[in-house]
Amino acid sequence: MSGDMQSTGAGTAVQEGDTETEHPSPTAPGSSRLLKTIVGRELQTIVRTRMFFILGIAFAAVLLGIAWVGGSVEAGYVPTVVDLLTPLELLVPVIAIAFGYRAILGDEQRGELDVLETYPISNREIVLGVYTGRAVGLLTVILVPLVAVAAMVFLFEADGLSIYATHSGADSPILFARFIVLTLLFALTVLAVAIAISSLVSATRSALALSVVALVGLVIGLDLLLVYGFSIGLIGDSALIHSLAISPLSAYRGLVFESVVVVAAGTGPAVASPIASIVGLVVWLGASLGIAVWALNR
Repeated sequence: MSGDMQSTGAGTAVQEGDTETEHPSPTAPGSSRLLKTIVGRELQTIVRTRMFFILGIAFAAVLLGIAWVGGSVEAGYVPTVVDLLTPLELLVPVIAIAFGYRAILGDEQRGELDVLETYPISNREIVLGVYTGRAVGLLTVILVPLVAVAAMVFLFEADGLSIYATHSGADSPILFARFIVLTLLFALTVLAVAIAISSLVSATRSALALSVVALVGLVIGLDLLLVYGFSIGLIGDSALIHSLAISPLSAYRGLVFESVVVVAAGTGPAVASPIASIVGLVVWLGASLGIAVWALNR
């Protein structure tokens, strides 16, 4: 009897051990780890995609070419800002939309969104991870050429020359640094719009078509609406500098003039409200990412 009891006890122990072996307690990856994984995946996608590499090379060639051929690098930092502002108003939205218009759509088409939904991660974190990964790639493409242009100005600027356009004033690399920061903020805003587009459509052609519409609207449409509103008296003189914040492009342009050109000149009429312009860009960025989250929750 004693042996039977021992055998029974041993068998029970073995059964309990087998039960523990057969049902291990799984450890699911945390949302922060999954978020880092999404960011890393987006960066790998950017590195492996030839189109992004070509865009980066073309963008750098255009900026360096304009700065060198136009001779602004010899005139100083602020003249270079004036020369680059108009090309950047067009190029930055094009590149930002190219980086983001298929970001979430591509995941949906490959079935990766369905896989992510099985993990403890929210749609908000998915959008944030995709946006962050794409933003790192976009900012690198834009930042590197602008820093190279600043280096060219530092090396080739004519001593004592501080005249630009029809005004003279102090020139400083700090002003060019402000220009870079504002350009990056503008790029992040347009990228958020592209991410929103990517979450709303279900086909590549639709994403491309809606991206073209968004590009035209951001570059031309909203500015034309502001001009029309001013021409018919809907927007008064006193409200115009604040109304420019409605358009991301006008907000960016106004910030550059107020924070760089006017500061260097030391005088000049107010062309925009810096606070309203920054708020306008932030609202566009946040609202666009909010739309992307809402679209995934549908």
